[in-house]
Amino acid sequence: MRSKTITMFCAIAAVLAPPAGAQPESTDALKQEGFAIVDREADHLGRLGDAIFSYAEIGFQEVKTIALVTRELRTAGFEIKTGVAGMPTAYMATYGSGGPVIGLMGDFDGVPGASQYPAVLPHRPMVEGAPGHGEGHNIHQPTLIGAAIALKRLKDEHKLPGTIIVYGGPAEELGASRGYMVNAGVFKGVDAMLDIHIGREFATSWGINNSAIMSVQWTFQGQGGHAASAWKARSALDAVEVMNASTEFMREHVEPFARFHYTIPDGGKQPNVVPAEATTWYYVRHQDAAQLWKLFTRIRAAAEGAAQATGTTVTENILAGSWPFNGNKTLAEYVQQNMELVGMPKWSVDDQAFARAFQKSMDVPITGLPTKVAPLHRAIQITGSSDTGDVTWQAPYVRMLIPGQIDGSINHHWSAAISPATPVAHKGIAAGAKVLVATALDLMTDPQKVAAVKASFSAQLREYPAWKSLIPPTAKPPTFMNTDQMQTYRPALGRFEYDPNSSKTYLESLGIKYPPDEPAGPVGKQSDGMGGKHEG
Repeated sequence: MRSKTITMFCAIAAVLAPPAGAQPESTDALKQEGFAIVDREADHLGRLGDAIFSYAEIGFQEVKTIALVTRELRTAGFEIKTGVAGMPTAYMATYGSGGPVIGLMGDFDGVPGASQYPAVLPHRPMVEGAPGHGEGHNIHQPTLIGAAIALKRLKDEHKLPGTIIVYGGPAEELGASRGYMVNAGVFKGVDAMLDIHIGREFATSWGINNSAIMSVQWTFQGQGGHAASAWKARSALDAVEVMNASTEFMREHVEPFARFHYTIPDGGKQPNVVPAEATTWYYVRHQDAAQLWKLFTRIRAAAEGAAQATGTTVTENILAGSWPFNGNKTLAEYVQQNMELVGMPKWSVDDQAFARAFQKSMDVPITGLPTKVAPLHRAIQITGSSDTGDVTWQAPYVRMLIPGQIDGSINHHWSAAISPATPVAHKGIAAGAKVLVATALDLMTDPQKVAAVKASFSAQLREYPAWKSLIPPTAKPPTFMNTDQMQTYRPALGRFEYDPNSSKTYLESLGIKYPPDEPAGPVGKQSDGMGGKHEG
């Protein structure tokens, strides 16, 4: 009789039990609790994003940004480690122990020359020629902080398993930090990496979505002299120009999706002095890492040939390199489910008016802000790059685009700096933080989901050659970069710095009207949103 009772009980339990991988009912409640925490923090998170925007710090010079971010995370109870992988502005913030280990990641550097008042139409630099957040990276860290705070509180109250690690990788626009972090082993043991980036929609994808990249400088040494008797000298600038001319002819003989572009950061001091030293700086890209290396060796040969042709010598400095970004499908599916759960931000009438005014000023189709979450899709490989690519080959990785930009903006341009310190971006921060919380909770409460991600990642890696770093073992992070720019502009930018604890909003402190008046036409002589006229 007893055995029959046990058998009957087991049969009933099997019928009533949720299917494998089904969402435990308690997880749904935890998500709603986490969303409420984010909502309570939302105003402060937006202010943090505005403060980072006001600092306008570029790669490896994000000193004030990191001071603010690490202070917030330390106050929240996270253990902070700075100077990660030999980079002063790289950090890790850790809470908890054991598995699963959930990583949160987002960029935070600005763009040279992209200074722009927020919510002002059309172009009006805060400081002429200065850096600015011309890709909206200022909203990433507040999004991670919001998620980290909520997850920490939920872990404490509900005794949830796992470790939360917030990773701060500087200088994404230089492509120059995550490869060094990977080589230092800081991502070992991570079960899932959740990454966010500002976008024009609420979206995620999986698969290969950008190109491998190398950042390399070639410095030529010649012999200085008077330009009026240059036969006694050997011009290092001549070598740079011969090299660059060689690669220009090379363009016809590379695949259409291969890319290389360069600047000359040092070409001499004045025309009547033959430059004894000159440097050219290349970004080299290809959709395939192995093919990238072959293209790089061709450009290296052009440098060596230029040195021989001009009687100079050349030294090579590989600054950074990264494989293409390869997003995990299973993690992307979890993120998609949670984006649909959270839903699009509730745009106000003013938000939509702002978007339409911006689009009119940019002379692009006037569509306003999107109102639906984008469907999950396999990524389309583009020619852009990110140093996060290397991390995607070390741990299961997903990137979510959070709304904060407006259709018609151009990345690495002042137009992309108009919206990231406005209520539009603030709402994107809150929405993104909620999705991070929900996805982390899925993994922390359901070991089968973690196992599914790991299995998916193993299968994903089997489709490609084994990852190998493009950065030589002897290379050092180029933390010296951008020092001169920030020293030049930081004093002038200082008067615009925003205290997130101010009684005023950032726009109020700048005297900016939101939404701005709708412009009379495209970029040109229009109202600048600050009571005056400005020639765009």
